[in-house]
Amino acid sequence: MSDQALKQIKVDAAQLPLLAPVARALSAVSNTALYLAGAGLVAMSVIVFWQVFLRYVLNWGNAWTELSANLIMSWFIFLGAAVGVRENFHLGFDVLLYVLPGGSKKVLRTLSDLVVCAFALGMIYYGITLMRLQWNEVMPGLGISGSFRYMPLTAGGVLIGLFALERIALRWSGVEVDRDIHDDAPAHDAAKEG
Repeated sequence: MSDQALKQIKVDAAQLPLLAPVARALSAVSNTALYLAGAGLVAMSVIVFWQVFLRYVLNWGNAWTELSANLIMSWFIFLGAAVGVRENFHLGFDVLLYVLPGGSKKVLRTLSDLVVCAFALGMIYYGITLMRLQWNEVMPGLGISGSFRYMPLTAGGVLIGLFALERIALRWSGVEVDRDIHDDAPAHDAAKEG
C-alpha cells in the first residue's frame, strides 16, 4: 500500500472554519481507533498463543482465554472497519465510475456513503437492543455482563456513521476525500505511449 493511499484528509481551516476542527478531531479518533485495533490484534494473538500453550503443552484448560480473545477480536474488527470507511477502503462498486462524467461520481459516492450511514444506524440500533437483552447475563469465565459482547458492534456503528457523515460533508464542501479511481490503476499507460 502506498503512502499516498494512507494520506489523511486535509481541511484548510481558513476555507472551512467550521469543518476543520471537526475533521481534526475525527482524524484523532480515527488514528486512536487504528492503534487500538492494532494493539487488540497483538493482545488477541498473545492470548490465543497462551491458550494453545496451556491446552496442548500443559494439558490444562482456561475459561477466560477464548472469551476474551473473541471480545478483543470483535473490537479490532469493528474499529478497523470504521477506519476503513474514513479512509475510503470499504467495499464499493466502482465500475460505473470509470465511464460516468465527473459530476455523477460525486453523487454516486455520496449515495454510497448514505448507504453506509444506514448500515451504521442498523448496527447501533441492533447493538443497543442486544446489549439490553444481555445486560443481566454474566459471561462465564470473565464475570462481566453479557452486554459487553455487543458493545463493539454499537461503538463501531457510531464511528462508521460519523466517518461517513464527515465524508459527505467534506465532499460537498469542496474537500477532496475520494481517491480517484485512476489512482489505483497501474501506471503502464504512459510507458505504452513513450
